[in-house]
Amino acid sequence: MSMTIETNEQAALDLLAAPDCALFLDFDGTLVDIAPRPDQVVVTPELLASLAALQARLDGRLAIVSGRPVAELDRLLAPLVLPAAGVHGMERRGVDGVLRQLPAPDFTAVRTQAHALAARHPGLWVEEKHGALALHYRQAPELQALCVETMADAVRSSPGLLLMEGKMIVEIKAAGVSKGTAVRDFLAEAPFAGSPALFIGDDTTDEAGFDHVQRVGGIGLKVGPGPTVASCRIATSQAVREALAHAAAMPTIGKDSA
Repeated sequence: MSMTIETNEQAALDLLAAPDCALFLDFDGTLVDIAPRPDQVVVTPELLASLAALQARLDGRLAIVSGRPVAELDRLLAPLVLPAAGVHGMERRGVDGVLRQLPAPDFTAVRTQAHALAARHPGLWVEEKHGALALHYRQAPELQALCVETMADAVRSSPGLLLMEGKMIVEIKAAGVSKGTAVRDFLAEAPFAGSPALFIGDDTTDEAGFDHVQRVGGIGLKVGPGPTVASCRIATSQAVREALAHAAAMPTIGKDSA
């Protein structure tokens, strides 16, 4: 199979192929191509087959770590029900199937400002989640500075909140909770505990995940261009899907030889 390989990508692909890997995957821009709106992403049957095969090959050590709510991930990945962290760690479901939600801080000022701005500019829209709020400006990129400035003002008067800029999005989330804390919690429990970790993501919200896995001896794999703390880089989400399919098709010594 042909895969897009950059200079420092091989270490991540080697870990992905290892049967003891603990694999953490962002969703948008990593597993699927970014769409104009989140509800327009395309999840192919081939991707679902790769994830199902990898979940079995890795003895359940595969989790989706996303800014989307877990319920939304379940809908998009059906019939798969995978361990998942949603809303940047505000929600987390382990292999026990229990969904745990952290208490959300007060979003009143942020919500008011975001909706007021979107009402004045039809190209903007607001997405509300448990413990987070996103202001999307993909349809009006010229409003980036206004969106950032407006939401930064709202956050300054809202204790416990943090602003993060992503791809055509300004996201406000609970401070102290991140994809890094979600990965940390996964790695503290079975079946992830004690396994070398690989985190694959594409955006600024994934940097905390890269940082954590690398601090515990794992590898961060950044999708696409841009500054990153990740030690490895892969060109596109299509290349990620190809790498996952390749790893999923590999035999596991001791399982397939019986």
